[in-house]
Amino acid sequence: MAKGTEIIVTANPRGVKAEGFVSGTPKPGTCMQVKAATEPVGGRHTWEVFNADADGNRRIIAILLPKRLEGGLETAAYVDGDRCYLYFPLPGDMLNMLVANISGTSDTFGIGDLLMVDDGTGKLIASTGSPESEPFVMMETVSTALTADTLEWVMFTGY
Repeated sequence: MAKGTEIIVTANPRGVKAEGFVSGTPKPGTCMQVKAATEPVGGRHTWEVFNADADGNRRIIAILLPKRLEGGLETAAYVDGDRCYLYFPLPGDMLNMLVANISGTSDTFGIGDLLMVDDGTGKLIASTGSPESEPFVMMETVSTALTADTLEWVMFTGY
């Protein structure tokens, strides 16, 4: 279960916050990337869910934040074209991130388990194989298999 009700859990976060426009309907706690070949509007870029060549590929980590200025909750999905809010974490930042429920698996997690970013969804998944990057570590025990995508307490490793 998430720690608190915010995406950024760290008391005094030192990462960078940014704004842009969202492509698609992602939820807060999702990893995003700049949408290629899309010109900025008013100096702000369009962001889409993480979509590299494979799960765990090394890319900049931009985390979608809730639309707090508009009264949005951490569980409320964005609407395509909405103004979005992002956070670029630093190693050690504590976060509540969206962990994917992978159909057909009984993923459970322990404190210290490494997580990678799922290609095409931007959600976190258990690290398997030899990924380029495992940028998150689980900070809580999830002893029952996920039945839905869930916000979970993690720490950003930077790797």
